Amino acid sequence: MAEEAASQVGISYATADDIPHILAMIRELASYEKCEHKVEATEASLKATLTFAQTSSGHTQHTNPGYAKTLILRLASTPQHLNDEPNAVAGMAMFFNNYSTWRSKPGVYLEDLYVRESYRGRGYGKMLIQALAQEVLRIEGGRLEWSCLRWNESSLAFYDGLGAKQMLDWVGLRLEGRALEDVAGGRKKALNGDA
Repeated sequence: MAEEAASQVGISYATADDIPHILAMIRELASYEKCEHKVEATEASLKATLTFAQTSSGHTQHTNPGYAKTLILRLASTPQHLNDEPNAVAGMAMFFNNYSTWRSKPGVYLEDLYVRESYRGRGYGKMLIQALAQEVLRIEGGRLEWSCLRWNESSLAFYDGLGAKQMLDWVGLRLEGRALEDVAGGRKKALNGDA
């Protein structure tokens, strides 16, 4: 039985010890999306903004409640593939809770799903999505949501295969950088009654 468990891939909530792996995967994902120059995350900023699980000893690694959680997919202590490193971090799903007013239920928003290139094609992405769907049910939530770049046809096909629906009636909107600062400071015409 222990030998069988040692050969299984595991998914668990990230601890503060996983911060270097999380940052490395954020950078790998940004590189894949040709946006590595936009990564501002650091180990310190992740430590200050993410929620972490407790260690096995029961001591809390990090007291900040954080704004997002991360599921880490870790290889088995006895890997099944020849060149795999035991207990290597193979992927992650970073997510946070959202809320549906119409359903009056919480939900989960998947910010980033990432499986390292050498581990793709093994079903690990599906395992992470399944773990997120279980998280939605655990909190008695109503939905699991995420966004995908239009050009990422392989990911869109993967999500379609899961039964995910593209929300074509909705347009994603974002305020960031200077525009966010201007709105927060009341420096936009629409905020001053000039629109």
